[in-house]
Amino acid sequence: MTINAQALNRATLARQLLLSRESLDVADAVRRVVALQAQQPASPYIALWNRLSAFDPADLDGALAGHRTVKATLMRLTLHAVHADDYRTFREAMEPTLRGSRLRDPRFTASGLTAEDATVLVPDLLEYADQARTPAELGGWLQARLGAPMESAAQRMLRQYAPLWHAPTGGPWSFQTRPSLVAARTRPVLADPDVADASLRILIRRYLEGFGPASVADIAQFALVQRARVKAAVNALADEFEQLEGPGGTVMYDIPGAPRPAEDTPAPPRLMAMWDSTLLAYADRSRVIPPAYRKHVTRMNGDVLPTLLVDGHVAGVWRAVDGGIEATAFHPLPDHVWEGLAAEAGSLIAFLAPRDPRAYGRYDHWWAKGLPGVDTRLLPGDAKDGA
Repeated sequence: MTINAQALNRATLARQLLLSRESLDVADAVRRVVALQAQQPASPYIALWNRLSAFDPADLDGALAGHRTVKATLMRLTLHAVHADDYRTFREAMEPTLRGSRLRDPRFTASGLTAEDATVLVPDLLEYADQARTPAELGGWLQARLGAPMESAAQRMLRQYAPLWHAPTGGPWSFQTRPSLVAARTRPVLADPDVADASLRILIRRYLEGFGPASVADIAQFALVQRARVKAAVNALADEFEQLEGPGGTVMYDIPGAPRPAEDTPAPPRLMAMWDSTLLAYADRSRVIPPAYRKHVTRMNGDVLPTLLVDGHVAGVWRAVDGGIEATAFHPLPDHVWEGLAAEAGSLIAFLAPRDPRAYGRYDHWWAKGLPGVDTRLLPGDAKDGA
């Protein structure tokens, strides 16, 4: 069976709750979409606003405070919000990547410690972090344990490797710039290749539920796991997956019976969060981001700007400004699309107002450097009058 690029797009939108907003419990919604990239505190909130009807940000506050949804270093070596029930499996699947990238990093090895030393150290570190601790407190504990201070960069590598959750610290989006960390309540098994491989198979199933159909390269990119590991896991699961032929003859895998809407299914406009996982979950991101726009959206330092999604594809970027939402389109958009974007902008303005009306304001420098838009409008103020 073959599947074309447009059908892949609609499958992604359906599984990511972007074809229509749904009424779901917040933690259940996070589980449905698998993972929300979360290094920017506002992003999981805006991502869920895009996906849920009548989303109340206080519900996500509560899910994070109650550890039903947790924030931790996971896929792609960055912060994600995931359902607490998924955390242990995801962390075990990521163990070889995290162990290699963090404990063999020169910033860690400069401390004189080895990966084996960290294996011995981490359980006691987690015991100390049974309650929320600041990086300074963890650093003090390490100094006392090792008999000498550890460089901050080495500490950071160790913190990112250890199974620690980010504890809410307040602010408009539960987390402030300076983190507080607490030991994971469900402890993963570390440094066991068999456990890691078994957990990777589960992670792959979960990924396909939320982002499939997808190729081996897509799965490897989503998690930042070696393709050889992914290929071996997919081969082990061959009887459980449906195999499709994607664009260019690419072999794609999927969960039998998973949603694959017709390629002409209408896709409403959306104002996507920074680093929305939908934009980052594939090696071939053209199913959502036109190749010509990728460099405009993903900046040199890895920042992924908040985007306009039109007919399921990135068509521009947006930012919150005084007076509304400034939307910049990369190509001309018809009036009815601007009207749809204006309606979304009005809802987003109301959503942001009580907490952070200028969400993402610290990233305005990318606009100051110039973006290649053909039409910039202040929404909802002048949706019919291009500026």
